[in-house]
Amino acid sequence: MADTPAPTYRQHFELETPEHVVLDYELAGVGSRALAALVDMLLVFILSLVVTVSLLFWGNFSGWISALQILLLYSLIWLYFALFEGLRRGQTPGKRMVGIRTIRDSGHGLTFADAATRHLLTPIDMVGMIGLVLIAVHPRAKRLGDLVAGTVVVRDQPVEVARPAEPVDDAVEAEADGSPELADDEFALVREFIGRAPSLPRPVRNRFATQFAARFAGRFPDRPGDDFQFLQELYNRERGRRRGKFGARSGGGRRAVSERLLARKGARWDAFDLLAGRVARGGLDVLSAEELPDFAARYREVAADLARVRTYGADPVVSARLERLVAAGHNALYRAERRSWRRLSRFLVVEAPAAVVASWRTVLLAAALFIVPGIGGYALLREQPGLAPSLIPDVMLERAEAGQSRGPAGSGYVEVSAEKRPVMATSIIANNVRVAVACFASGVVFGVGSLLLLAFNGLQLGAVSGHFANLGVLGYLWSFVMGHGVLELFAIWVAGAAGFLLGRAIIVPGDYSRRDALVLASQRALPMVATAVVLLIVAGLIEGLISASTATLTTRLAVSSGSALFLAIYLLFGGMAWRRMVRSLTWATRRRRHTVRISARRGIAPTIFPPCQTPPRRFASPSAVPHPARPTSSTAISKSSMATATPSSCRRA
Repeated sequence: MADTPAPTYRQHFELETPEHVVLDYELAGVGSRALAALVDMLLVFILSLVVTVSLLFWGNFSGWISALQILLLYSLIWLYFALFEGLRRGQTPGKRMVGIRTIRDSGHGLTFADAATRHLLTPIDMVGMIGLVLIAVHPRAKRLGDLVAGTVVVRDQPVEVARPAEPVDDAVEAEADGSPELADDEFALVREFIGRAPSLPRPVRNRFATQFAARFAGRFPDRPGDDFQFLQELYNRERGRRRGKFGARSGGGRRAVSERLLARKGARWDAFDLLAGRVARGGLDVLSAEELPDFAARYREVAADLARVRTYGADPVVSARLERLVAAGHNALYRAERRSWRRLSRFLVVEAPAAVVASWRTVLLAAALFIVPGIGGYALLREQPGLAPSLIPDVMLERAEAGQSRGPAGSGYVEVSAEKRPVMATSIIANNVRVAVACFASGVVFGVGSLLLLAFNGLQLGAVSGHFANLGVLGYLWSFVMGHGVLELFAIWVAGAAGFLLGRAIIVPGDYSRRDALVLASQRALPMVATAVVLLIVAGLIEGLISASTATLTTRLAVSSGSALFLAIYLLFGGMAWRRMVRSLTWATRRRRHTVRISARRGIAPTIFPPCQTPPRRFASPSAVPHPARPTSSTAISKSSMATATPSSCRRA
């Protein structure tokens, strides 16, 4: 009875490339991801400690220096993971040490947008350790951030194939006549030994060589006195025979064919490995105009070799190496477009406000869910002033009482000295961004989290306003709020609307699976979150530098009007871009329908794209329309190498 192979509990993720070759990735489990997270958190702690200590030494010299250091501290905490994963091919220092990497479900490398979306959900993943639970039970080991961003964490350990100890000359590389002299298992044994020999101590190497040579003593009586030299010559001669036209006649069947393929193509694989290493370090732009088409051709050749190796059952180590080479070529050729400052500026100035304009109904809903509870809270406190201690924080009660004396004296709601205003501004920005991120991320819980945060903040603002009105100091409060309130409130509404998009994708996915709908919704929601962050930065600067100063009411009104004008112009850019995108999609739809009609008249079956490649109208915004990733080199590549990998979730019968 044959031995039953030991069961394996490792999770795997399969991806089909445009060349119809399936790549098999091993998923990273809870232990490796937790270890990587601990390493990264330790690095964040050390860097934060350095920033904090420098703040103690230099903070007394300038308020702006202190503000800059606080901003660096918060940026370090919030952007560490997104920057490393987005700019370092899906690896933080912790992930690199453990040997894991984050990639997209399609197999492409991670972009900064993917990494940012993934880590915006971290606060929700940390509630009750729900992220660890999901990694343990999900079929692809995904936490909420991975589900929303469409990413997966896989192992990235290098796999090396045994190579000869010394390069062989051209005569040996040539195909030899005759059938192979060794059985497949014998040749595999010799090849493995020759490949590992350079790393073995000489006494150990000689002892193994003597044992292996004794195995072939009967068949090769005329052999050199040096056993290791004999094995080298035997390996080179046998490899030449397996490269020849009689290489498949070793009696090993399918395995013999795979061994012959390995003997014939090993040098080609090594050459592609060197090219892939260069591309991994510097991108496709490191290749010359002549090397770029050659790289694409070699990639397709290696992909075909991987399919053959699997068909003929080659050694698992060889299959693993070819899978790694194909994955490297796939990620290089089908990567996202190049990152640049120009691309970032277009995203912030055009695409981000365009996403807000495209979702104006959802933003209006978020505003209503904030304003209606606010009106209710104001009316409740006006009718029942005794509820103020139960609904309003103590600090607001104290400020309302202080306003009865400060207001008539001409003092403002908050007045901070000039040297402390920069520190106050950066602290306000950090806090407001944290609230906006929480409002967005909590929308993944069917939109309920965003709803509760909007309603709660609206209710509290209304209740505070009602209490200040009861004491006759409502103008004292809103003279402080009016300068920054326009941008700050609108930003919170936009963040809540972005959270509603996630919730709607889960509840009403439409023609997509919930997984695909959630990823598409996140692509539309991320620019909205970026809009909220931009507005909160401007609002925080106004609040810290102007609202908290001794500026007159006229100045505050002017600043409020200026911020409203800035918001209108910002959204106008987005509206114009959104209309251009709608016209472009409409033209493309009409052209597709015209092609279908012409094909029907001529009796030709038209090409119909699957739903996963054609976004529905509800996702018609600049950032939501998925477009095929393409090589970013200036040199053109053939259309066959420009195809987009199809995720397994889009492959339907």
